[in-house]
This record gives sequence, structure tokens and C-alpha cells, in this order.
Amino acid sequence: MVDQIVECIPNFSEARKPEVVESIVEAITSEPGVVLLDRHSDEDHNRTVLTFVGSPSSVEEAAFRGIQKAAALIDMNQHSGEHPRLGATDVVPLVPISGVTMQECVDMAHRLGQRVGEELGIPVYFYEEAATRPDRKNLEDIRRGEYEGLKKEMGADPDRVPDCGPTEVGSAGATVIGAREPLIAFNVFLTTNDLAIAKKIARAVRHSSGGFRYVKALGMLVDDIAQVSMNLTNYRKTPVATVVEFIRREAERYGVGIRYCELVGLIPQGALVDAAQWYLQLDLFKSEQILEQRIFSALQEVAERKASDDRIASAFMDEVAAGTPTPGGGSAAAHTAALAAALVAMVARLTVGKEKYASVEQQMRECINRAEQLRASLIEAVKQDAVAFEAVMEAYRYPQATTEQKEVRAKAIEQALKQAAEVPLQVGQQTVEVMELALATVSQGNVNAITDAGTAANLAEAVLESVELNVRVNVDSMKSEKDAEMFEFELRRLKSRAEKLMAQIRSVLVERGGLSFS
Repeated sequence: MVDQIVECIPNFSEARKPEVVESIVEAITSEPGVVLLDRHSDEDHNRTVLTFVGSPSSVEEAAFRGIQKAAALIDMNQHSGEHPRLGATDVVPLVPISGVTMQECVDMAHRLGQRVGEELGIPVYFYEEAATRPDRKNLEDIRRGEYEGLKKEMGADPDRVPDCGPTEVGSAGATVIGAREPLIAFNVFLTTNDLAIAKKIARAVRHSSGGFRYVKALGMLVDDIAQVSMNLTNYRKTPVATVVEFIRREAERYGVGIRYCELVGLIPQGALVDAAQWYLQLDLFKSEQILEQRIFSALQEVAERKASDDRIASAFMDEVAAGTPTPGGGSAAAHTAALAAALVAMVARLTVGKEKYASVEQQMRECINRAEQLRASLIEAVKQDAVAFEAVMEAYRYPQATTEQKEVRAKAIEQALKQAAEVPLQVGQQTVEVMELALATVSQGNVNAITDAGTAANLAEAVLESVELNVRVNVDSMKSEKDAEMFEFELRRLKSRAEKLMAQIRSVLVERGGLSFS
């Protein structure tokens, strides 16, 4: 799993030559660790938008390779299209997705821009969060006059001096690089070919001319259809549905309507959920009601729990090997018993759902439930055993200078020893339950997995030997004969039950599994 994810959405000034677009895509995806999520080419705009993600370093390198390839294959002197543009690679936004801050994306943009300017000889401007001056924050301000205007003004107008790179424009034009929040590129096609209507609606909807905050819009003609082309820079504060409905009402003023809408690239799920909630008037709707969202969350929890269990298991081994008094044999026994319970649950799960074992499915489901309960309790006993042992050590450190102190110390020691014996004894009791479940799965479970249930029983048998050691070491130091006798009685009972269970398990392994024991 990638801990840090950055999204990059470069816009290239080419859509009419598929071989050129393909070469750019190959250059980007040649960087290991980069995943191309989407590609959108519009021949009227003569523009291709690619979306890819990866770690910060891989995205930075892939973006450079894409810019380099575009510069070699696209001549802006020969380019024409509906969409405003400055260069072969017109704009390169970087978006923090996971484990990456906006400032880190700003730093990426500045490094990338410096490299593009120095190594490729392309003028670079920084925009949005990466802007180095206020008048360059908005992309449309930098792109005003487009490639042709920039060629005339570069070198003559001090305001056109780039942030990086040469002060003259070549055939690759200039590139604008920045860092920003997720943006939605959204086009609304009208039921008219009157470009003037599209321009009037765009003027009404865009923020710079008095419209909605976080909306940038242009009116243009695409396939002989009037289009309102928009960038929505903050869908949370200006929802897509709100903008579309405004355009619908504005269009009605001119006697036209919306023919259809077009999404360019990708859109955050939240934006679609907001639109659905608005249109369907689901005022009490919660995102948890989305089936896919619930499934993803459940699977994510399972994956995280497994990863946590793996980390805990690894850390536990390190702690045992560290040479400290705890965790010791009692904790190791509890951990092993939990592993035995996990094996039993595994065999039961391999049985459930199989037509051959339909008659025992309910019993296997009950085995799974109880095995998981035991596993959780035994994992908790790993910590409880260490705590109990430390309590014994602490009691032995009590002061004993006076008679009263000696009495307090003796009482504390006796209580701590009893607790230190009760924890492994409880582990023993639960381990015998695991053996009973092992017998059930050996006897009724999937025959292809009964040796796993047998392994669980063998582990449990070893645990009981360890339990006896850990109980006796505490019982032998107790003063209370009554408590000592109680522990001895329970140990004998558990050992007797375990011996009978093991005999039955081995018998079934011979009968069902065809195994032999020396």
C-alpha cells in the first residue's frame, strides 16, 4: 500500500494525432510506480488531459518525462484549437491525495519547474498555491493572450518574465505548473449553435465576472454546438448541481436548454453524491448508505485489522526475544493458544459453504464464532499474564522493615501469586475448549484440512504443558493450602480432559485422514 499519493493532471496541446498522445502516455507510464487513471482527448479543443497518480518522487519524474516528450513532438506554431493554451504542455497541476501536504506539492511544483526551465529550455510559470506572486495565482491571468500573445510580449513586457527558464518562447511554448485542490472540469452543451448565448451564460456563471465563487467558465463552439466549458475549483463550497441548475435557468432566458453535460477526466465521489442528494432531495441521506462505500469500509477494516495483527505478532516476537522478564512463558502460551484457535476457525471456514458438508454447516458456523471469541480472549491474556507477573515482582519489592510492613507485603505477595496463577489457569481452561473445537472440526470439517485442526490440537496440548509450569511456579510459593489445592485439582481435571480429547482426535485423524501415529 502506497503511504503517499499525489495526483497529476497535465494538459497537452494535442488530440488530433493519436500517435503523439500515445508517445506522451508511454513516456509518463515508463516511470515505475505511476498509474494512469484516465485520458481524455477532445479534437475540437485539440487538447488531451491525462490523470495519473503515484508517490511524490515518481509523479515528479513522470511529469517531467511527459513534458519532455510533448516538447519534442508538438509544435505550437502549427497548433490550433478552441481551448486557450500557452504551450505543448499547457498546464501541470499537482494535487495532494494521501499522506502529502499542499506545501509538499508546492515544493514539487517548484522543483519540477526549475528542472523544466533548465534542462528543456521551456519558460515556466507557477500558479495557484505554487504561485510566487499574487497576479499569477489564477491560470487564466497567466494564459491571457495565449501562445501567440506570449511570443510577442516575452522579453518586451516585464510582467511576462517567467518564474523559471529562458525569457524567449520556442516551439514548445511555455508551461504553467502548480499545486491545487481537486478540480472538476465540466462542460455543458446547449441546444443551440449560437456561440453568443454560450458566452453570455459563461459570463453569468463565472466568478471573475460576478458569478459563482470557485467557478471558471468560457463559452465556445464544439462540434457546432454551443458549450459552456467550466472548471469548478471547490465543489464543496460551490456544488456541481447548483451550477448546472443555474445554467439551465439562464439558458431558458434565451429560449434554449441543456443538450447534455460532459465530464473531463475524473471527479471526486463526494461531488456526485452531493448532486444525487440535491436532485433526489435526500435530506437525511448518509454516505454510509452507499452499498459500495459500505463494502469498501468493511474490507478496509478487515485489511487494517489484519495488518494490525501482523504488526502485533511481529512486535510480540521481538518483545519475547528482548531479554526482559516480560512477556515470558505464560504470555507465549496464551499467544500459541490463540494461534490454535485461529487454525480451528480456518478449518471451519473451509467447510462452510461446501455442498458436501451442508449437513454440518450450522455446527461449523458455531465453531467459527466460539473460536473467534476464544482467540480474542487469549490475545488479551498475553497482556494479562505479563501484568500479573509484574505485580508479583512489585509485591516482593514492598518494604519489610516493620512487622506491619511485613504483613502488608506478605498479603500483597499472596494476592499477586494467586492472580499470577489464575491467568494461566484460565488460559488452560480456554485451551481445552479449543481442543474440543479441534475435535469437532477434525470429525466433521473439510477432510482436506483436518491436519490443520490436528495441528491446532497439538499446539493446544503443548500450551497445557506450559500452563502447568506457570501455574505451579506460583502455587508452590503460596501460603494458602486451600488455594493451592484448588489450583492442583483444576490442573488435574484439565490434563485428564485434554488427554481424552487428544486420543479422540488422533483416532479420527487415523480414520478420516488415513494417518498413522508411532
